[in-house]
Amino acid sequence: SAPPRHDGGPLRRPPTHLRFLLVLAIKLLLIEGSDSFSITEHSWQYKGHHIGYEDCRKKQDDVANSSAAAVAPTSIATIDPSSSGASAEETPVLLLNGFGVGTFHQHRLMPKLIDGSDGNRVVYGIDYLGQGRSWPIDCDDGESESERGLRYCINTWADQIIEFIEEVILPEHTSSKKIHLVGNSVGGYLSVVLASKRPDLISSVSLLNATPVWGLNAPGWSGVLPAPFLPKRIGRYLFDRIRDLNTIERFLDETYSNRLAFDDDLMKRIRGMTEGPGGHAAFASILWSPPAEFDAEESTDFYGSLGKLDCDCLLVFGKDDPWCKPAFAKRMCECLGKRSDHVHRYVEVENAGHCPNHEAPTATAAIVNRWLEADEGARCVIKLVEGNTEEFKEEWGMNYIREIGADEISTSIFDRIITKFV
Repeated sequence: SAPPRHDGGPLRRPPTHLRFLLVLAIKLLLIEGSDSFSITEHSWQYKGHHIGYEDCRKKQDDVANSSAAAVAPTSIATIDPSSSGASAEETPVLLLNGFGVGTFHQHRLMPKLIDGSDGNRVVYGIDYLGQGRSWPIDCDDGESESERGLRYCINTWADQIIEFIEEVILPEHTSSKKIHLVGNSVGGYLSVVLASKRPDLISSVSLLNATPVWGLNAPGWSGVLPAPFLPKRIGRYLFDRIRDLNTIERFLDETYSNRLAFDDDLMKRIRGMTEGPGGHAAFASILWSPPAEFDAEESTDFYGSLGKLDCDCLLVFGKDDPWCKPAFAKRMCECLGKRSDHVHRYVEVENAGHCPNHEAPTATAAIVNRWLEADEGARCVIKLVEGNTEEFKEEWGMNYIREIGADEISTSIFDRIITKFV
């Protein structure tokens, strides 16, 4: 059929330069409209090691009175946390990353958790020691004085996060005694470790495609630096291949449901994290290090600790994750269901893979915001999904969320076999 007409002539697309100016104007308007928050980089010392972290908060009229003035996400500000002027009106939130990325992987989710807050919520992100901007001083491939005796393992990261909560977050929020944890992948595993070790610090846990295992505990070395000859050579060989840009692209293509949800910038930032003088040693140490030490009574692994978790727990899983599939969420829900005094809920995100915080930030933020806004006693009845299915639009496609019970989670025979052993 003929195209629609206007004033007697066919509609024509604007010239290329006008289309470019139109798109640019729209982007500038979107940026201006989203300028209600700031993401600020900071640094902190953990046992003499330099740790990079960020916070995201609403901009306020009295921000000039704060000593933690906002800077661009690519710069660094070192501040005294006790003088940052953070509001204590809401329980703070700490986002924990997956492996191989830094806090930049949370930049899509952070502002949406701020915009969805009725008060002055502050959202934090932190790089684990040996990743992102968190490294020992004067790294030298595991041989420097600051690296000797160090083991890059889940227990080291747990101790780092506990000190961060006690020394940085809680002093800023004097009316808060606890925080909310939101962890993706190994960040979810770490969230359960933290809630097991220090239930007095954790108000609730949100698991985004959490991995149920971590720590290979390979034979021949404890993971304590410096590395022996063979683990060092194996770690170097594997690390150089994993951090290749083509490998990173294949890895992301497998873990994301939509290829358009990640770009070259993300790949380059992931690659950039590996280029320091301590990367090879850190990777080897991670490979050989043991699983977590869980402190819950009679709990020796992730699932056992879930069954004794002393706080409410939200599970949000991208349905298309090829690794941490909803089948694992089913087993997690079954463990959480053994408790009688705390709530757990499960929401599935369609058209999202292993990283719903980055691939489906709008849908993920909607779920998490509703969870966080509810009082502890109301989390069992709060509506996490509007209707049976709720849809959300990202630039790269649509996401659909629905809340279901553990018995409704679809699993294959292969899934059921794997989840018995992992």
